[in-house]
Amino acid sequence: MTTRSPRRLQHDSAVLPTDGRRQNLSLVLQVLYSEGAMSRADLARRLSLTKVTASDLVGELLERGQVVEVGQSGAARPGKPATLVDVDRHGLQVVGLDLTAHQVLRAAVLDLDGTVLRRVERPLSGSASGQDVVADVLALVADVVALADRPVLGIGVGTPGVVGPDGEVITAPNLGWTDVPLRELLAAATGLPVLVCNDADAAVHAEHTLGEGGDHLALIRIGLGVGCGLIVNGRLIRGAHSAAGEIGHVAVGTDGGATCSCGNVGCLETWVSAPRLAKALAEGPDDAPLTEAGERLGIALAPVVAALDLAEVVISGPHELVDGPLTAAVDETLRRRMLSRNASSLQVRVAAAPDDIVLRGAGVLVLWDQWGVA
Repeated sequence: MTTRSPRRLQHDSAVLPTDGRRQNLSLVLQVLYSEGAMSRADLARRLSLTKVTASDLVGELLERGQVVEVGQSGAARPGKPATLVDVDRHGLQVVGLDLTAHQVLRAAVLDLDGTVLRRVERPLSGSASGQDVVADVLALVADVVALADRPVLGIGVGTPGVVGPDGEVITAPNLGWTDVPLRELLAAATGLPVLVCNDADAAVHAEHTLGEGGDHLALIRIGLGVGCGLIVNGRLIRGAHSAAGEIGHVAVGTDGGATCSCGNVGCLETWVSAPRLAKALAEGPDDAPLTEAGERLGIALAPVVAALDLAEVVISGPHELVDGPLTAAVDETLRRRMLSRNASSLQVRVAAAPDDIVLRGAGVLVLWDQWGVA
């Protein structure tokens, strides 16, 4: 799969070396990851550092194995050609987990550009929940880490539910989880750095960093549940309780509905989750359930899009469910419920590569966690 080059950074300059060497090392990694191989002199100019300082920082990153020399510059300059350096895109790997698919857990080994190299899946029985799922996740991680043939930078996990800043899954009704210390459990089992986040947050990072998403973006993730990842001014929005975008368990409308896994009635998930939609389509002769689901989703999204003045709404989920009447209904509902001036420039579209979006986003978040790359 071909993806665009990662976006340019918003950072304009580095801090003084005496004030933040660690930050400067992170900035070097960010520039190389986002802009590609360059010479030490070009890095110095890009970050407003002296050539000596830039060379010193690159030297430390070379010793750590995070940066490699990749050849000489072809630019026509007097004297000896400059040696180019880049992050070690193929000498390091990351592991991503996607816990959102229906009745299956998915994992992959990825390179630093988000390319899936190897995959593992572990089926769940229909009754599996709670501690049984934790055991399955631990077994899955052991299997996928064993497939890595390069040093692993870390493990990223995209899970349904609300995830605290310490990697604890506060609640994930669809997995039967409450206060599960997932990051701690996986780190203890593997000895690797672990980052756990909501699946929609992982997906929106994949769209923003590796895909076509801009800096004012909502990504709706439709799977076992429904979640929303939000990027505003190029930054992920997490909220006061790490639950920003948790729209799946918001009741939509006043006409009741089915009982949700959380215990409430009429939650958005009861209309829009992939299992519910697939069941409704199997029972009915037409696409009416998709249109109704799209309208309900548009009603839930309209105040979010308007309040944050977003430019894009991207819908990610099973292609046969989201690409067509559902997305069209979201688009029409949003435009009907917003100021025409704002709605006229709003883009509503389907994610280009939804199947691996959580896996790839989880990998991106490892880079953010370890290197500050976003």
